[in-house]
Amino acid sequence: MIDIRYAPEVVQAREQNKPLVALESTIITHGMPWPQNLEMARGVEAVIRENGSVPATIAVIEGALCIGLDDAQLEGLAQTRGAAKLSRADMAVCMATGGTGATTVAATMIGAAQAGIGVFATGGIGGVHRGAEQSFDISADLQELSRTNVTVVAAGAKAILDLSKTLEVLETFGVPVIAYGQDIFPAFWSRQSAHAAPLRMDDAETIARAHVTRAALGLSGGQLIANPIPEEAEIPRSEIEPAIARALGDAETHGIAGKNVTPYLLQRIFELTEGRSLTANIALVRNNARLGAEIACALNKIAR
Repeated sequence: MIDIRYAPEVVQAREQNKPLVALESTIITHGMPWPQNLEMARGVEAVIRENGSVPATIAVIEGALCIGLDDAQLEGLAQTRGAAKLSRADMAVCMATGGTGATTVAATMIGAAQAGIGVFATGGIGGVHRGAEQSFDISADLQELSRTNVTVVAAGAKAILDLSKTLEVLETFGVPVIAYGQDIFPAFWSRQSAHAAPLRMDDAETIARAHVTRAALGLSGGQLIANPIPEEAEIPRSEIEPAIARALGDAETHGIAGKNVTPYLLQRIFELTEGRSLTANIALVRNNARLGAEIACALNKIAR
């Protein structure tokens, strides 16, 4: 038996059949500095509540899979140093050994599915890293999207990745990639990439119906909802690409590899943009939380 612990707010939501939205915790421990990480986490949870749903931030704490964190746990996690960055490969080991770790997109999807939560809002998914033809560095997030029936709302894939190869892998895995309200695949800090979106939907109700229809057809896996960052918060591609290129070069110079690549690049881009990337990141996560809450409410209505 695994130790799953539900926060009181989540327990109440399950008892009262209220819509729930899962949230990852790696963005807290590895994606943003203190105290902005805690402010972001609290703000995102508030956005979900304001839009009619209940937030469930997922993490592993002392071996227990926590579905939802109270404010003390959230603050503690935001100040934790050395928390493991958990994906499908190491999540069970962390739990079995009584460890503490933050969940990536893949691990959060697993936790959400265990708890019966159908919608998960995050910043951006992982994907195929630039230079993957040499490094073979491909995020487990992509395969998880093909396995686990959770709708993931993100601002596309992180712009530090090879978006073209990421989209190709998602297509190979049979993952629906649905741009929200536009025909172009968004690029995290920027509203548009150089790539057309495979699919488009313009409202939460249609997205919810697609989620339910996939399950009814017996199709494994979830769907990726690519929600563009608000226009007023974006960093245009022409401005962010030089910073990404320099950060990638710095990572190679310093021999950064594996799970350390993404946190390093995000921190380096934060420095190179003088904090603009962090401001944009917070805005896009809040925007994804809002849409995630709307989709969760729509799913809840269908289920009734």
